[in-house]
Amino acid sequence: MLENGKIWVGVNEEKEHIVMFPQMANRHGLIAGATGTGKTVTLKVMAEAFSELGVPVFLADVKGDISGLMHAGEDSSDLQERKERFGLTDAGFVQKGFPSLFWDLYGKTGIPLRTTISEMGPLLLARLLELTTTQASILQIAFQIADDQSLLLTDTKDLKALLNYMIEEKETFSKQYGTYAPQSIGVIIRQVAALETEGADTFFGEPALDIHDFLTKTVDGREGMLHILDARALIAKPKMYSTFLLWFISELFETLPEEGDLDKPKMVFFFDEAHLLFRDIPKVLLEKIEQAVKLIRSKGIGIYFCTQNPADIPPQVLAQLSNRVEHGLRAYTPAEQKAVKAAAEAFRENPSFDTRTTILNLGVGEAVVSFPGGGRNPANRTENQGAASAVLFYRSNRGGQTVHGKKQPPISEIYYAGRSGFRL
Repeated sequence: MLENGKIWVGVNEEKEHIVMFPQMANRHGLIAGATGTGKTVTLKVMAEAFSELGVPVFLADVKGDISGLMHAGEDSSDLQERKERFGLTDAGFVQKGFPSLFWDLYGKTGIPLRTTISEMGPLLLARLLELTTTQASILQIAFQIADDQSLLLTDTKDLKALLNYMIEEKETFSKQYGTYAPQSIGVIIRQVAALETEGADTFFGEPALDIHDFLTKTVDGREGMLHILDARALIAKPKMYSTFLLWFISELFETLPEEGDLDKPKMVFFFDEAHLLFRDIPKVLLEKIEQAVKLIRSKGIGIYFCTQNPADIPPQVLAQLSNRVEHGLRAYTPAEQKAVKAAAEAFRENPSFDTRTTILNLGVGEAVVSFPGGGRNPANRTENQGAASAVLFYRSNRGGQTVHGKKQPPISEIYYAGRSGFRL
């Protein structure tokens, strides 16, 4: 929830309120901790606050446990305990639902997310297909032919038709674009067919997504829309999941204008179970994500990764995450002890407590928190860091997988009727 225009996340042992400054929220962030330590609670607390601040939020719901954001929460003993401990009632804590839209790459439990082959482009598509350098250059030729002949590549069928056309007209095209082997085109076609089995035939198509659809607020302009992607099935196909994320971030970076320092972000992304995103990721995709995370901040976009251990995030990406909430970690093996030490060293040294020991002894719902201060001059910024800070509780419903099966709120039908192909 908000406190004097700042995002109130928790309370430390000295009863001081731990807050995030909205103007620093596009410095990206990390929410980490072992299973059952409270990461999802922190994610939902922050998402609700951003929405209340008027900032649109995108969340990838991997487990189906954050979809309850659209419904008001129910009373519980845990909630009552936190309300008393934090004085939430006096602070204006009210259980409520937040404006939400549900999305699904496969169009089964939400509005379909689609783009065209042409918009994806040859470079990213070649990486998705895991093509060799030679095969990638042939794909570049295919896109050049499509441009020269004004051919729109909408879906995978269009791409396969073009590739077959290139085999049939090899002599003609080789004179203009250079020699290529039909056997290499055959490999590309097989890779496209394999990708279709992972859902690419659904993802590529029309109408293509307009990235501005995500920069939405409620009709009165007071609350930012929560855009929840049902990723339960998608996460089982890490290649598609990784490419979707990369394309989405790249599209935002290429489409949105330069903003510089804003009073609050234009949009915030939360990627739950981020360790799945980086598992077995090709080096070229990792470099692309690293570049996008570095540069998209100037567009007013904040990206937050939620995972079990900071070590799950590649170092070059982790270095870009300034807002950190570290829940408890467990260390039973030498490797786990090393990971805890690395997590502690990622925080600035605080003389009032030992970060490593604190992380190992955190209870459920507690975290070591580090947020940059709100000063524009880095030399004058203070580090908002607290030992064993207890995290607030969210105001929406606990949620669950069944929420994704329910009809969307009426706003979905009104806002997207006749445009997305999704029918309630």
